[in-house]
Order: sequence, then C-alpha cells, then structure tokens
Amino acid sequence: MYKHLIRPVLFRFNPETIHNVTMGLLGILKHIPLAKQITRLMFCKDTPELSRELFGRTFPNPVGLAGGLDKNGEHYNDLANFGFGFVEIGSLTPEPQAGNPKPRLFRLVKDRAIINRMGINNKGVKNAIEHLKKERPGVIVAANISKNASSMNEDASKDYENAFAMLYDFVDMFIINISCPNVAGLTKLQDVSFLSDIMDKLLGLRMYFDEYRPILVKVSPDIPPQQLDEIIEYVLMSGVDGIVAGNTTRGRDGLTISKEKIEAIGNGGLSGAPLYEKNLKLVKYLHEKTEGNLPIIGVGGIMSPQQAKEMLDAGASLIEIYTGFIYEGPGFVKRILKYLQKTVKN
Repeated sequence: MYKHLIRPVLFRFNPETIHNVTMGLLGILKHIPLAKQITRLMFCKDTPELSRELFGRTFPNPVGLAGGLDKNGEHYNDLANFGFGFVEIGSLTPEPQAGNPKPRLFRLVKDRAIINRMGINNKGVKNAIEHLKKERPGVIVAANISKNASSMNEDASKDYENAFAMLYDFVDMFIINISCPNVAGLTKLQDVSFLSDIMDKLLGLRMYFDEYRPILVKVSPDIPPQQLDEIIEYVLMSGVDGIVAGNTTRGRDGLTISKEKIEAIGNGGLSGAPLYEKNLKLVKYLHEKTEGNLPIIGVGGIMSPQQAKEMLDAGASLIEIYTGFIYEGPGFVKRILKYLQKTVKN
C-alpha cells in the first residue's frame, strides 16, 4: 500500500518539506492515545535470535536508523516504534547552523536514490539534550557529532570535544562524522593527522566519565585505499571502538537519469540503491583488513532484506538504513527482520 498509494502522494511534494511535515506528524502522533501501541503492533517484530551483544550493550536486532532523519534528536522514540534496534541522531554540532542554501535535497525516483547537500543543518547539541532530558530514550541512541561549518579544520577537535562532553551523559554511543561531503573541507578530517588529533582527545576525555560510551568513526566510500589503510591502522592501535562504513558518495556511477539532469542538481552526497555495491565492498575490505576484530556498522544503499543479509554476511556487526526506509516504507525494518529470522532458522 505504501509504495502504490502513499509514496506517490508524498513524492509529489518537495522532499525537504515532506520530511519536516512527517517529523511533525510523528511528534503529534505520540500524544494520541494508543497510537504508539498500534504503531508498534504493526511494525515491530520481536526477534530474540537476532539480538547482538556489542560494545557492552544488547541490541534487540541489528537494524538501525542512519543519521540524518532525526537530525535534531527529537524523534528517536517515535522512530523506534517502526522496529529499529537502535537510532542514530544528528549530525549534531556544538552550535546551531542553518546548513546550505535551498534547494538541497533531491529524489532520483527511477534510481531509488537521493542526492542531498543539506550541510548538516541542525538546532545544535543543547536542543538535543533538552529533548533527551525531557523524553528518556526507550531505544539505544547513537549521537552523530560533527564540527560547525564555521570552524577551521585546525580547530575542529574543540568542536568535537564540546559536543562529546555535553552529550555524554544522555546517549549510548558516539559516531564521529569526519566524512560528510556536504560541508566544505570536512572530508579532509579523514587525513590521519587530523583524525588522530580529534580522536585522541575524545578517547582521553572519555576516561573522565564513569560510564563507558563506545566511539566509532564514520568514513567515506570515496576515500583512497592508502588513506583508508592509515585509518584502519590508527583505529586498531588507538582504542576506537569501531567504524561506520560509510557515508554518502560524491560519485554518480550507476545512475540512469540523464547527465543534464544530474548537472542541473549539482553537488551533493548520493545515497540509495546506486551506493550499495560501493559500500558493500568497503565493509568487506574493512572486515578483511581487520581480520574481523573491529565492529563495523554497514550502511549505504540497503534497499531489500536480501541486501541487509548480504551486508551482515560481508562482515558488518550491525547495519543502518535511511534511503531504503524512505522508498520502501515504514514496514521495511519488519520485512528485513522476518527475512533474517528465516535465514537464522534455516
């Protein structure tokens, strides 16, 4: 019903507008009696055989929501009602920022893809903390943090430290975003000299807190192999808990729409079906290079239950979806879990 009736209506509207409307409706839904129970009854599936012990936490299932949908950390519980085993909020920056000029979000429907150049627009860490205080998370929450666009790369570690310290007592784990292609210069932070400066300070800061929070770094699928190898070596030596593989891509391979239309859209990170093979190879590479000793969250282009299974088989400990959730609808997580459950039983 979603793909044939609801999605065509939603896709008639500007994608950023409909995103904001949908998030607003989720906020209203929580105040309607029995709405939560009905939503969970429809879209959640109890799968104890799929639970994962990772980072000292029990994930009820391996399917998470990728960062970017709950940008401000305001709807983690609402989104958990659709069956997610964990929810990534953000990216969050120390100070609010407006992001890039509009239009900045584009659907490529025939390719089941999205191009965005949002520029990490968000209301800032303090706004997220207010929501986390007000509404205690009923799901594992991963905070994706980044630097403000106005901060120079040489000073980036201060932004990450500030966001990390403020959020530490309110979330379960951290994902350090140094690979978003939509903020000028951010991907340069993948250079191990910048990365080690950021991560060493966060790892040191973590020692002052009573509770242990896992720290993962999010890498780009566009990163050169040599640079990726340097990151792997650093991560294995430093005590970083894992890698999120990967972010959106600047590449435009595998698209069927015309070159003219792509050029008209302009810059931005591509997500969705065309990204899947690239990120699957990234997960396989990381898994082989680390000999399976480093937890990996596989994300990017998962558009079917079969692809979810393939990503896990490639070495991902957990997976995340985003664009697949938009194209496949609110029942997508449940379909993935049903398929994974069958493969476990067989």
